[in-house]
Amino acid sequence: MMPRVTSFEEYVNLEESFQDELNWLRDLLLNTELEETIKWYIPTYCWKNKNVVGLFRMKDGISVWFHQGVFLTDTYNLLINANEEKTKGMRSIKIMKVNDVSEEILRDYIIEAIENQKDGKEIKIEKGKVVEPPILLIEALKKNNTVHLFEKFSQSKQNEFSEYILGAKREETKINRLEKIIPMIEEGIGLNDKYRK
Repeated sequence: MMPRVTSFEEYVNLEESFQDELNWLRDLLLNTELEETIKWYIPTYCWKNKNVVGLFRMKDGISVWFHQGVFLTDTYNLLINANEEKTKGMRSIKIMKVNDVSEEILRDYIIEAIENQKDGKEIKIEKGKVVEPPILLIEALKKNNTVHLFEKFSQSKQNEFSEYILGAKREETKINRLEKIIPMIEEGIGLNDKYRK
């Protein structure tokens, strides 16, 4: 679970790794029109309350997330799609040390991301989509007498649970995921609640 932080400073000081890189990227971002905030317990940079860029510390570097990165030209071929099957709009650039990617190049990506946001370029999330719960999940809910608890969740949260099980390729992984989510359903906790503010 992500540690709860309320400021950039708290996020940087969670651990010693990549503090210089985070501060360097922050300076670069604050020298634009973007405003700094904390969302999902990570530093997020917005234009008129619309998410444009996020900074996320990983084991081996910093991911600079572009929320609508799918629209970026990617002139320098640096953008990564973390999950081809699920990630619709987000793209990231990995930074392992200060000046790993030049400030000029990063600024090009950031300025284009801001302009795209101003132009209203956004991936629209389908509302009201219904994902049919997999039989494995239905059977487990019936066995634990928790169907009624599952039905209390919003459609989007039910979809998240269903997609989580359906996204596993191996049967063993499906069962492991099922064992993880049944207690969450019983406690009324959505699969991605920890990331929501």
